[in-house]
Parts: sequence; structure tokens; C-alpha cells
Amino acid sequence: MTRCREFMAAVAAAMLMTGAAAAAEDTKVALVPGGPHPYFAAWEKAGQDAARDFKLGAADYKVPQKWELSQQNELLESLVTQGYNAFLIFPGDPVGSVSTAGELADTGAPVIATAGCLKDPSKAAFCLGTDVGNSAYIGTKELLKAMGGKKRIAHFTGFLVDPNTQLRIDAVEKAAKEEGAQVVQVIADIDAPEPAEEKINAYLAAHAGEVDGIVTTAWVPAVVSANALRKIGDKRIKMVGIDHDEVVLKAIKDGFVTGTMLQNPYGQGYIGSFAADRLRSGCTVKADAPFKTNALTAKFIDSGTVFVDASQVDTYVGAMQGITKELMATFEKTYLTCK
Repeated sequence: MTRCREFMAAVAAAMLMTGAAAAAEDTKVALVPGGPHPYFAAWEKAGQDAARDFKLGAADYKVPQKWELSQQNELLESLVTQGYNAFLIFPGDPVGSVSTAGELADTGAPVIATAGCLKDPSKAAFCLGTDVGNSAYIGTKELLKAMGGKKRIAHFTGFLVDPNTQLRIDAVEKAAKEEGAQVVQVIADIDAPEPAEEKINAYLAAHAGEVDGIVTTAWVPAVVSANALRKIGDKRIKMVGIDHDEVVLKAIKDGFVTGTMLQNPYGQGYIGSFAADRLRSGCTVKADAPFKTNALTAKFIDSGTVFVDASQVDTYVGAMQGITKELMATFEKTYLTCK
């Protein structure tokens, strides 16, 4: 990143010499996930809307070709040389990405950890994402409620390098323990079609009679599990999924899935782009802002989550738009100091 740091330092020095202010039209935000994944697709529309509404120079969705930390770092370096000067980043690794975020921040570019947090200490302004522990906890509680007196559940979840995965595993265990239930199986590192199809279908073929419920806390496992339950025609096993893939929503309507925990990727991209521009424009993060704390950071902002069942599945978009609007209405006043 040395070449990028030199480039951005030269840009910053030129602005100081000319007395130029960081106007919104000069702001170029890059929204960069850890790799290709359907969850982040909403960031593209969020960036476009933010660029239009806040008159930014750009707010572009840029995706590494593979889910590898080196690929993300190379992309970020390339984006700096292309003039991007603010970054929303899903950390490819909560510890391994800290140094990269630091180098970007050292150039004067605001960095916001988005949808996943960096491990403190880091130079990210804050982390804006789903309170994944709370989401997994609520989802498991809803599942156990639907299961009645039955107590055996399986948990299918995401990549082990994902900073959110261990938080979700811990939360599911906590919720199950509180209700006297047992998590009989955790299958992780399957947030991609091939491993999810292979491992979930193999597990259900051998052990479907041994579980009463399934909770999924990553997008692809939710889709694969919903399809598997429909295929075997099993409505005995209850399931609570995550996110809003059409397969999951249809399975809720048809009674194969009890409900899903919605996240707010659009709000993360939209509000994050707004905040990055305000930080470039001279605002600072309030030292006494009411941040939440999770296992990775003490500067966490919850972008919202909600459980949706068959009674709400047709109006879920409105629910998430409402959460985004509510958070946006007070965001600057709550978290930033602007002159």
C-alpha cells in the first residue's frame, strides 16, 4: 500500500496548499465487500442512491474477484490510485485487515468497517453493521418457540474467516442453553453453494430424524436448507433462516420455513456513504457517541434487524426501509460533530 499512501498524501498536500475544502462532489466512496456474495448486492443500489441524494462524486460498489484477503487488499490499492478517497469495507479478516485500514486512514481517507467489524484497536471511524449476535439470538428464540417442547437443533453458518461467524455461534448456543435446548450440530464455513449443498444435504440425509429445528445464520446455508426441506417435504423440522433470498421468502409462504432474520445491507451502504462524506468534509466522530460494544470493537452501530414470518413476508421491504429512515434521521446528530 506504500504507493497508494504516497499518492493520497500528495493529493492531501495539494488540497492544503490551495486551501481547497473537501466538497461532497470531490468525495469518491468505494464500497468493498470481502468477496463475491449475494448479501452485498444491495450496496450497489445504496451507493447509487447516496451519490444522487448527497451529490457525491461517486459511491461505487467494487467486488474482489475471490474471497481472499490478498485480493481485497490489491483491489483497495487499485482504488486508491483511481482517486477513491473514502472506503466502506467488509473486513476480509477482522485482524488481518487492520493494517490495511490503517494505511488507508493515514492517507486522510475515512474508513468505515461495514457489515463486519475490525478487531480493536483500528483506525476505522466505527463499525456499522448488523448486531449479528442479537440477530442469531432472536432467531434461535423464535425457532425454539415454533418447535414447542422439542429441543434438538442444528446450526448452519458462514465462513470461519467472517468476523461475524463466531459471534453467531456463541449467540445460538446461549439462546439454546437458556431454553434447555441442545445444539446437536454446527456446520460452518459453508456460505458458498458447493460446500453448502454437499454438507447440508449429507447431514439431513443421515440425521434428519435426530433434529427438530434448524437455524441458519448465513445467506447460502439458508437458501440450501430451505430447498432441502422443501425437497424432502418435511414440515416437522422447523427452520428460521436469515436474509431475504426469494427461495427463503417463498419457503416461508409455503410453510417449509418458520421465518427469517432480516438484515439491512441497503441501509449500511446508504448511511455509510453519507457518513464517509461528512467525515471528509470536516466532521469528527463524537467521543461520547452511544456506541455499542461487541466482541471485536467498542465502536459499533447497529444497522437494524427484524424477524419476519408468514404474516409479514409480503411487507418486509417496508420494514427495513423504516429502520433505515429512522437511523438516518438522527445519525449525524448522534454520532458526529460537524461545524
